[in-house]
Amino acid sequence: MTDDGHEKPYSPACERNRDPILDVLRHVFADRQRVLEIGSGTGQHAVHFAAALPQLVWQTSDRAENLDGIRAWLDEAGLANTPPPLTLDVGDDAWAVTDFDAAFSANTLHIMAWSEVQAMFRQLGCLLSPGALLAIYGPFNRDGRFSSTSNAEFDASLKRRAPHMGIRDLADVDALAATCDLLHIADHQMPANNRLVVWKKSNR
Repeated sequence: MTDDGHEKPYSPACERNRDPILDVLRHVFADRQRVLEIGSGTGQHAVHFAAALPQLVWQTSDRAENLDGIRAWLDEAGLANTPPPLTLDVGDDAWAVTDFDAAFSANTLHIMAWSEVQAMFRQLGCLLSPGALLAIYGPFNRDGRFSSTSNAEFDASLKRRAPHMGIRDLADVDALAATCDLLHIADHQMPANNRLVVWKKSNR
């Protein structure tokens, strides 16, 4: 239950994709200590990953209106490595977060406006320490092309919801990341025409 007495939020997509994502994160975050999750949504991913990766402190964050649902999941799980969620809007001028050697986000880039994606990478470029990792899960286009008919249909449905939404081209995201000293180091093919892309903060 949330603080206002409603049932915990639930995403069927989170239940479907959590194990394939975890299979990759076990290796990607094997030597990490503190992970900032951006746009934690329902909180389902956080409790699943934190339970399976107890060596990590898994810090959830999202806009204020989503925090009650995240707290409900965290409170029910009662894990020692999931501190209370932080209020974080990627468009804010400054993020009140520090000391993370990794960041993770799932199914957010296609929901945000491109200006918000740019703001998120700028902040991560300043926030993450040298050698830190950023892992982002979701659908991506390549060379301006959809990877599947279902992704093209999904993109059309996003744009019907709001014109600023849409599947991002990986080349555009890579170029943006590079301006923030985040270098593309891995690209994992995932089920349902998704990918998990990893960038590393340069040591300079």
